[in-house]
Amino acid sequence: MDDERDARAIAAGGRIPASAEDGFDEAIYLRLNPDVRQALASGAIASAREHFEHHGRAEGRPYKLIDKAHRNRVILAGNAEAAARPKRAGAIESVRISETGGIFVIGWADDAADPLDSIDLYCGGWSVCFDAAALARSRRIDVESALGNVARHPHGFWGFLFAGRALGSGPCNAVIRLASGAEAAVAVAAQATSDHELRKIVLGYLATLSFYGNAQFAAATSLRGGIGGQLVALNRTIGRRLVARPYAQRFGSARPRYRGSLVVCLYGRPEYMFLQTAAFAREPGMTDYEIIFVCNSPQFGEALLAEAKRCTLIYGIDLTVVILGGNAGVAAANNVAARHSRSDRLLFVNPDILPRPGCMARHSELVAALPAAQTDLFGAALYYDNGALAHGGMYFDIETVPDAAGSASLLSVVPYGHGAPAASAAARPVPAVSGALMSVSRPWFETLGGFTEDYIFGQYEDADFCLKSRARGRAAWLQDVSFWHLEGHGSTRLRQHDGGAIVNRWLFTHTWRESVARDLLGPDAAPAARTAGARL
Repeated sequence: MDDERDARAIAAGGRIPASAEDGFDEAIYLRLNPDVRQALASGAIASAREHFEHHGRAEGRPYKLIDKAHRNRVILAGNAEAAARPKRAGAIESVRISETGGIFVIGWADDAADPLDSIDLYCGGWSVCFDAAALARSRRIDVESALGNVARHPHGFWGFLFAGRALGSGPCNAVIRLASGAEAAVAVAAQATSDHELRKIVLGYLATLSFYGNAQFAAATSLRGGIGGQLVALNRTIGRRLVARPYAQRFGSARPRYRGSLVVCLYGRPEYMFLQTAAFAREPGMTDYEIIFVCNSPQFGEALLAEAKRCTLIYGIDLTVVILGGNAGVAAANNVAARHSRSDRLLFVNPDILPRPGCMARHSELVAALPAAQTDLFGAALYYDNGALAHGGMYFDIETVPDAAGSASLLSVVPYGHGAPAASAAARPVPAVSGALMSVSRPWFETLGGFTEDYIFGQYEDADFCLKSRARGRAAWLQDVSFWHLEGHGSTRLRQHDGGAIVNRWLFTHTWRESVARDLLGPDAAPAARTAGARL
């Protein structure tokens, strides 16, 4: 009976009368899906429609005949009419707006065959268009599964812009446009957040993205379209606010001048104040130095002030505690601490650096005996607790991998002699020294403008400082003095810090790649600086 009806329908024009608004025809569905017909006959399902709604639609089961207009064409999901309609271009999944105009958008696009063109946001009083070239792309396994796409295509996208002024949040209209003109218009709620929270969200998201190939490398190179610079601008705004009104308190004799100032940036591990003070207090001549602890974790401020008072009473070392409004990063914190120092010699020391016997006396001897060219900026050999070398100066390398644009490259900072025995570290000029322990003449530090505060949280600001010094005529030196380094134990590391390191590597490469590639690549590169004022 069904066959006769189908034949009459085909003879009349090739179309089967629809039994529902979506064009579903139960008789055709049963005829084209024998297993469903068997399930209905056995009583396993109540109707063909029930099977279609629960299983067949998602499985792409055919439920109508293909008419003549669609012959010789591949039709997805067994529905010629659906194939002729515009496909869904994608989705906007999240929009966040910060207090000073950070705009973070996340979504996906079905653009493997039809490239993404732009993302438009229309909110109350403002609008923005993210060009596809300015968006970062990532792998979305969930989208691949939903689309049934087996191609190696990054369906995910995200964008970030920093307006530098307050914007309204709330309801927004978003449009996803593809190159063909296909588009999807959706309503989305823009969530308001603080600058500090948005920075954490964006960097945490960046640190956990999936990519095809080397994830960290792909994440860093994905910032080239403009996102990297926008994140740096947001970070700079946050940092300026956090260091604008530091609280500082001195403990001990508060002498007007010292031989040197140890600067220690604390984050998340306040207990290192007592440990370092106790360890350095045993060094001969330490009473001629002050220690400045600058804190990026204001929640520990009260405890640190009480601890500093105890340390001064017990060990007789003059301390200063500087408390910032939040995590402004290592560079900004060190710059603030330097302004509170009372000496012409700055020793920037990580919390996980401990003295080896005689190191402070040796440091003072080197500064007094050597010419300024060798002491304006120098580092020390840093050793693990098992005696192996952790840092004996640093050099630069470049990593290049293929990508969608052909190839991409990023700079790497590599420690000399990592894991080698103590005898491998000798005094010499080097391309860079680790910020874990860096001794700098204060006048030279101020001449260079301190550490570059664009770097987020911490990483690469030490290598950047060394390259700034070299460009002004002073190479960094590794001197014959050594310390212990409990690497990685001096602070609390969170997911957003991993994202910050990705941005920093992009920024360091963006700033210095051409200069370093010219004559400073590899462990055997000549580390001597050019004349003052000369370009690298």
